[in-house]
Amino acid sequence: MVTDNPARDPADTDLTRADSLAREIFAGVANKWALLLINVLADRTLRFTELQKQVGGISHKMLAQTLRHLERDGLVDRTVHPVVPPRVEYRLTEAGQALRATVNGMCAWTRTYLDHIEEARRRFDSTRAG
Repeated sequence: MVTDNPARDPADTDLTRADSLAREIFAGVANKWALLLINVLADRTLRFTELQKQVGGISHKMLAQTLRHLERDGLVDRTVHPVVPPRVEYRLTEAGQALRATVNGMCAWTRTYLDHIEEARRRFDSTRAG
């Protein structure tokens, strides 16, 4: 369908939806707990208590909340085994693995340009101090 109103163009609507979703997901994973959990899960499946031990300092509530967000966004799979007591395991999905690779690339970029970034910040801060 072709329309004279570009705001109603389906391609524009899809782009707007994608941008909105991207902002939501980035806001959800752009915190230290989500990124640490994604890194800890890497290529393995872990139970809740194992995750809590691996990610030092995270509270039970924050771990549960962060895992729920990651699961909702399709980055983590949660498997409940029908045993007593219940056993729940978490692992990264394919999308979670891809995000991990992207984050690792950003970390590598930071290491590569660390000196450059620190020098730029020093120059910037010194010109603003006076």
